[in-house]
Amino acid sequence: MSRIRISDTNDYFICEGRPFFYLADTVWSAFTNATFEEWEEYLDYRKMQGFNVLQVNVLPQWDRSTSVNDTIPPFKLKPDGSYDFYNINEEYFAKAEKMVRMAVERGFTPALFILWAKHVKGSWCWSQEFIIPFDAIKPYVEYIVKVFAKYNPIFIASGDSNFQEGEEIEKYMEVLKVLKTIFPQCITSTHLGGGRLNLPDEFAGCIDFYMYQSGHIIEQQNTLPWSMAKHFSKKSVKRPVINSEPCYEGHRYGERCGKFGEFDVRKAAWYSLLSGAKAGIAYGAHGIWSFHHKGDRFGWENCTNPPDDWRSALRFKGAWDMSFAKWLFETYNLFDILPAEIILDDTDEIRAASSRDFSKLAIYVPCSVNFRVNRDLSGYEWTLVNLKERNFAKPEIIKISEGSFIKMNEFNSDILLIGISNITC
Repeated sequence: MSRIRISDTNDYFICEGRPFFYLADTVWSAFTNATFEEWEEYLDYRKMQGFNVLQVNVLPQWDRSTSVNDTIPPFKLKPDGSYDFYNINEEYFAKAEKMVRMAVERGFTPALFILWAKHVKGSWCWSQEFIIPFDAIKPYVEYIVKVFAKYNPIFIASGDSNFQEGEEIEKYMEVLKVLKTIFPQCITSTHLGGGRLNLPDEFAGCIDFYMYQSGHIIEQQNTLPWSMAKHFSKKSVKRPVINSEPCYEGHRYGERCGKFGEFDVRKAAWYSLLSGAKAGIAYGAHGIWSFHHKGDRFGWENCTNPPDDWRSALRFKGAWDMSFAKWLFETYNLFDILPAEIILDDTDEIRAASSRDFSKLAIYVPCSVNFRVNRDLSGYEWTLVNLKERNFAKPEIIKISEGSFIKMNEFNSDILLIGISNITC
């Protein structure tokens, strides 16, 4: 099975000698909530759509849906029902390994999240009965590597982490140190809580790429996906950047009425990809991440709506939009693009990126409007992509004194403009 590595430019992934676009589905609760038959059905559908990475929590997701399938704990239980972190339950990990093997056989790369915030004191969702002792981390991580290393997974040390308390930082650093000691070739990262930028500097030398979470608050969707990408792409230690948790399709607008749809998912993705997080994108469907079955109890309904049944969520339209984004990136070879400050209009909501020599340009426009850029675009072959309908047209571009004027198109949707220079030296 193939192993992913980091490009020589340290800003995207390589697999089998070719650029690898990280297109992940978020399925935190797979190991606890899915049967093997359901997992097979799920895998075949996402493979058909072009996904190539699966983000899974190794331990039970703290806010998962209840499930009749969730019967095997990852550790032996103490009399009070808490985990005995020194006594691993091999039956749980035998099921998890089989599920990972099934995924890898279909061409997926597993991204395994080793220690969610629930298990580390100081995080926002920690729970006393599930806190892992420091001296249990090393044998636990060693066991995880023993079970899963043969499948060349990506290992994510943390999940939804704050990185604000000393104990939290020490424990996640221990996870990474153990990983890099016994499995030095593995690709690693950390998963921050929603909107958080505070990754401690010492972690940059231990991880291989940056993950951020633009999250599920409607008021933040016009800023966080692109501003967080910009932040991490400018860090002194250069790494590939991934928005690992944009808004989930079908998830409520934070505490507001309304649910995210395919447009919101597309916008978060393209804002991220053109603003520095070009190594790929994760997708989440509300009902897949929790692997929810109709009739299950969902314990976090005070913060979001009950999930759809997993089979319904599997077929949300936004997953196809993410697959199409991957296809566009690969077809037009956009792996060398960098954020480009070329928009003249007073808005941050139109995002642009270019290759270093400006031979390639990509511009995302979330709605049909006129806008201006500070470059002469007449020397390019332009394609306008209607992202809602996934069809193509030719844009109308007029040269003006300040640069170029892009005329409003007739599509009532978000668009992507791709320009390839036709000037040869």
